[in-house]
Amino acid sequence: MSLLGAAEIRELAELLDLRPAKSLGQNFVIDGNVCQKIVRVAGVTADDIALEIGPGLGSLTLALLEVTSTVIAVEIDQRLADRLPITVADHRDFGYNLTVLNTDALALRTLPVAPTVLVANLPYNVSVPVVLHFLETFPSLTEILVMVQAEVADRMAAGPGSKIYGVPSVKMAWYGEVTKAGSVGRNVFWPAPNVDSGLVRLVRKERDIDPALRELTFTIVDAAFGQRRKTLRTALGSALGSPQIVEGILRDAGVDPGLRGEQLSLQDFVAIAQSAKKVI
Repeated sequence: MSLLGAAEIRELAELLDLRPAKSLGQNFVIDGNVCQKIVRVAGVTADDIALEIGPGLGSLTLALLEVTSTVIAVEIDQRLADRLPITVADHRDFGYNLTVLNTDALALRTLPVAPTVLVANLPYNVSVPVVLHFLETFPSLTEILVMVQAEVADRMAAGPGSKIYGVPSVKMAWYGEVTKAGSVGRNVFWPAPNVDSGLVRLVRKERDIDPALRELTFTIVDAAFGQRRKTLRTALGSALGSPQIVEGILRDAGVDPGLRGEQLSLQDFVAIAQSAKKVI
């Protein structure tokens, strides 16, 4: 099966009268080798049911179908959603199962089958919300490999104590082990973006945490980093109450009220949520 190259990408765009939209983050991968690398790093196997967000013109879709026969593609642009099955059929004659859903990924709540791996070249402006939405909505996903803006990739994989450690870092860690999995230059895209890209891998890990604490924990995380220069005693007021109440919660959780959010681990935030649940 052949993959899409730069010439065919441009031919397809012309056929569809497509001008890549910045609002939809439409930067199409024109290097088949990069797509194969993404699939390889994701660890996709023949037994996987792959979920792809924003397949665009089909570069990564075809690379996925080299390895697994079942792909669910979610595409918000109707022209691209309608064309994708035709493009795949032109490159592969038989032995595959492609489902294309023309919808907003953030609005998706159900799928025809349970996916096991998510692999995607995500629009930069919605990458974190999309990843978190699918991790929470589809627990069958055991692994995720996404290509995002390099700066976002760094934030997703950052650890406590780093200046770039923040909301994405903690919330991603809730679901599993997050690592940087490589970098991608600008020249593999059409049109070329103004920033470099990075690959982020998440392997789901079952943690000894009450799932019912997720919403409260995430609220506390948002508050802590919403005023990241302030100490927890002050920053958590919007979420937990007066400074006196906050201090009592923090001390009960074994967390110094004089610390800042960037100094706390996921386990620290969960401990705060557990203590807060007793009093609010």
